Amino acid sequence: MKNFQDLDVYTRASKLFPVVYKIVRSWKIVDQRELGSQIIRASNSIHANIAEGYGKSSQDFKRYLGMAIGSCDEVRSHIKDSFNVGLVGKDVYEHLINEYEIVGKQLMRLKQNWK
Repeated sequence: MKNFQDLDVYTRASKLFPVVYKIVRSWKIVDQRELGSQIIRASNSIHANIAEGYGKSSQDFKRYLGMAIGSCDEVRSHIKDSFNVGLVGKDVYEHLINEYEIVGKQLMRLKQNWK
């Protein structure tokens, strides 16, 4: 592995970000400002924390992975909220929840197995 971009979880999370961004930008302005801005920030935070922590010590990288896990959980919570208030349909909800569950599991495994 040469850099953080070689990590599958980084690739998956960074590919999900523009999907989430485009969905949120299709909402009414008030929804974009409220719930949407939180989803966008949390989604961006996942891969950003992986990138920021990668070059640091093993202990620090695990701390950054912990923050990425928290952001992943936050995204999943906000996606559920957006479904519950009718901002996203069932198909979008299920797709995003499934993808972020995979990201969360990958982050947990990476944190547990990082030397």
